[in-house]
Amino acid sequence: MIPTIAVSMGDPGGIGPEVLVKALGDTTLRARARWVVHGLQTPMTLAARAAGIEPYWSLHASSGPPPGIPGVVLVDHEQLAGPGPWPAHDDSRAGAASLAFLNAAIADAQRPGPERARAIVTGPISKAAWALAGERRFHGHTELLAHRFGDAPHAMMFASPVLNVILVTAHVPLARVPGLLNPQHIARTIRLGHDAMRTLAGSSPRIAVCGVNPHAGESGLLGDEDARLIAPAIESAKREGIDASGPFPADTIFLRALSGSARRFDLVVAMYHDQGLIPLKLLARDTAVNMTVGLPVPRTSPDHGTAFDIAGRNLADPGSMRAACEMAVRLA
Repeated sequence: MIPTIAVSMGDPGGIGPEVLVKALGDTTLRARARWVVHGLQTPMTLAARAAGIEPYWSLHASSGPPPGIPGVVLVDHEQLAGPGPWPAHDDSRAGAASLAFLNAAIADAQRPGPERARAIVTGPISKAAWALAGERRFHGHTELLAHRFGDAPHAMMFASPVLNVILVTAHVPLARVPGLLNPQHIARTIRLGHDAMRTLAGSSPRIAVCGVNPHAGESGLLGDEDARLIAPAIESAKREGIDASGPFPADTIFLRALSGSARRFDLVVAMYHDQGLIPLKLLARDTAVNMTVGLPVPRTSPDHGTAFDIAGRNLADPGSMRAACEMAVRLA
């Protein structure tokens, strides 16, 4: 039996409809699951027309559960559509729509019975559009999903053929990062990364943990957080049988975690968002998958944003969305 995957289209004014149409245009991938897409018919149809793809989905009104039919079912939330095209910029109406798509996908994953979605794929959203729509409590998919699934321990992780990274802190201002770091939180993130990599690779990973200061503190000359907060977390993970090392200077450790014969580590634990995502997005553009690990239901997403600057121009590469869909099927 093939799994049901719930998909949220993302911001209707961004590239979400385009990369989704292109990714599921792959008939082999499409056949591996039953896809329930929460979105809008018009942006999907326009994206298909621009890409020269014949629409391959069946339509379903957004009231009531989607029918149990194979292929791709587009749950058309037409009540959210308004006059004129969706703007290619941060917009309150688009933010409300992308929130509604996500909440409907979560409801599919929480639905009882055999039609329950076994994984969620989320299209790119604008956090600013969410804020304009009144959603200021959650700064992105990760935080909202974790809340809806009971605030279980969770982390944002990125998997790719080149490099794998997990974040201790994610969507928070850089000035707040030091106050959010503590040995328990760091050790929990190491543990979540270990468990996720075991699921993906089938073996225990070798984990490198970044320091937070330049040169991992330079023996205390550049800050004591590395020795005071990060080192005890690594020792705690080691006592659990996890192969974790560090803290390492973040400006060199990623080289030792790249795929290839010289790879020494399978996963890098980064202390904050840009520390982990600058190397990942430089080296694994359009191939990395954003995963929320620790949830009872797998969630994947492309590693890019709404790309308003190219929306509607048929220029978006669907590689990361395709990888996210493939990962969702694999985890489901």
